[in-house]
This record gives sequence, C-alpha cells and structure tokens, in this order.
Amino acid sequence: MIAALAIAAASCGNSSQNTGAASTEEVVPNVEVAKAAVRDVPMEVSYASTVQAWAVNNIMPQQGGRIRKINVEVGDYVVKGQVLAEMDRLQLDQLELQVKNDEIEYERLKSLYAEGAVSQSDFEAAELGYKVRKSNLDNLRENTILRSPINGFVSARNFDAGDMFGMSAPLFVVQQVLPVKLLVGISESEYTKIKKGDNVKLTVDAIPGREFTGKVERLYPTIDPATHTFKAEVSVANSDKALRPGMYARVTVNFGTRRSVIVPDRALVKQEGTGTRFIFALQADGTVSYLPVTIGRHIGAEYEILSGLEEGATVVVKGQALLRDGVKVNVL
Repeated sequence: MIAALAIAAASCGNSSQNTGAASTEEVVPNVEVAKAAVRDVPMEVSYASTVQAWAVNNIMPQQGGRIRKINVEVGDYVVKGQVLAEMDRLQLDQLELQVKNDEIEYERLKSLYAEGAVSQSDFEAAELGYKVRKSNLDNLRENTILRSPINGFVSARNFDAGDMFGMSAPLFVVQQVLPVKLLVGISESEYTKIKKGDNVKLTVDAIPGREFTGKVERLYPTIDPATHTFKAEVSVANSDKALRPGMYARVTVNFGTRRSVIVPDRALVKQEGTGTRFIFALQADGTVSYLPVTIGRHIGAEYEILSGLEEGATVVVKGQALLRDGVKVNVL
C-alpha cells in the first residue's frame, strides 16, 4: 500500500514538471518584411488659397445725378469700352452744342488770324477757351455714358434706371477673370526655393477632378512676423473662364527633389497616446529592433523617412502587434 502511494506521488510530480516546461515555451511571431529603398522624392507642398479677380473696377460717375438707362445685369460678361449705363444727358447735350459753336468760331478766327485780321491775343484766347470746353466735354461724356474699362463679369449692380445716384456706392462692379490670381502664403523656410516664373498646380473644390496650371507672377519682399510666411502671387490663364473669384483652391508648389529613404506605409506604427512613429527592423540574427523614426511626405502607399532608418534596411510590414525590441521572428 505504501509503495503504491509513493509511485502515485512520483507520477504526479513528473506530470507537474512537464506542464511547467510546456508553459514556458515561447511562440515565435510570423512577420512579413520589405526593403527600405532610396530614391528622389518631389518636394511638393500644398497650400490653401482663394481665387481672386485679376482686376476689380468700381464704376461710377464723378458726381451725382439721375440714372437714365441701365444696359447690363449681374452675371453679364462685358468687354472693354462697352456702355454699361447712361446718366441724365441734359448737361452733356448743352455742352456739346456749346463746343460745336466754339469749334465753328475757332475755325473762323483761325482763318482771320492767318490773314492778319485778328490779333494774336484774341486768337489765342479763343483757342484756349475752345480747348478747355472741349476737355470739359470729354470728361462729362465719360461721366454720363459709363463704359467698362476692362473685360470681365458684372458682379454687382447697386442701382436701377430712374434712381438718383448719390455717390453712396458704385453703380457696377466689374471683375476681370482672364486671367485670375491667387495669393499663396508660403513658409519662410522655402523663401530661397521659389522664384518668379515657376509653374504651380491647383485644384478647386467647385470643379472636382480638374487640375489647373498657374505661374508665379511676383514674390512679396517681406515676411509676416506673426505667421512666418510670405506671399507669392500666382496667375492662371483661365481661358475658358471656369475659375471664378471666391473659389476655394489648393495650390501645389514643387520645390525640387531630395533623396530620401522610402518604406511602405504599413511598416509604420504609431505609439498610443503620443505622436511617435516607429518601425521594427529585421536584424541578421533573426530578431527585430525598435526604431523611432521621423516621417516626411506620404506618397501613395509609401512614406518618406527623414531620420531613424538607413538605406537597405529590412522592415516589418505585417505582424507588428506581437513584437517588441529584441524578439526573434519567423519571416514568411
């Protein structure tokens, strides 16, 4: 009986030791890997901006008066020299008659002066009076028959025919859209990387799927101390008038290229609770190393690595959840 109990106890002890050995056996994680490549990366940066008219004209006469006729409406496209409105013509008609009479008198005196029948002082006084009234006529005509000084769209009409214009607001606002322009706030760190004449690309939310090309027309010479940006003025030909003032735009500027390490975006892991990004790199002994990295641009399904990873490194792209620094892995 005693011998049987001893055998049973020994059997239980061996069973317990075997169980303990099995529980300490570690599982080797399976991972997938990829090579870190090096190549030239275009340094493209996108900036938010707003489309603006190339020129905006507020059209109004120099003095108040009755509006006799309105020829255009908001949304109309007008050309340079087109008559937009006419003010009351009473003063204009009177001055036109007076200038016509002055012209006849001037030509008469000119002939008499040539014959020596009129003194030089009388002739010069008549000539001066005629030219002054003719100049006044030209000015009054410009302020009675209102013409557009540019090609563009009528974006505002503030009065109706028959209204008494009182200088409180312009009769019309005309905006030129051939071309349009955008003011882009660019980081001061890029000040030496952009120059007049550089091409840029832009898209607008109002016209999805279409890309436009613009050109840097001028660079503002000062840096905003609050935002540490400077202004670049970009022009876009807009030959089909698709872009309109006020549209929200994204302007992409290419500052050249730089040679960088590139990895699949699946290789990057974000540390919870922080902004730290890290990568597990495969070592020669089959283990992985934890490497914090600094990332640059996201290019399709890849990330640019600015620091923390060397060219040619083998990085884990799948299976990172079970990994820690120094763990041995099985590469699939």
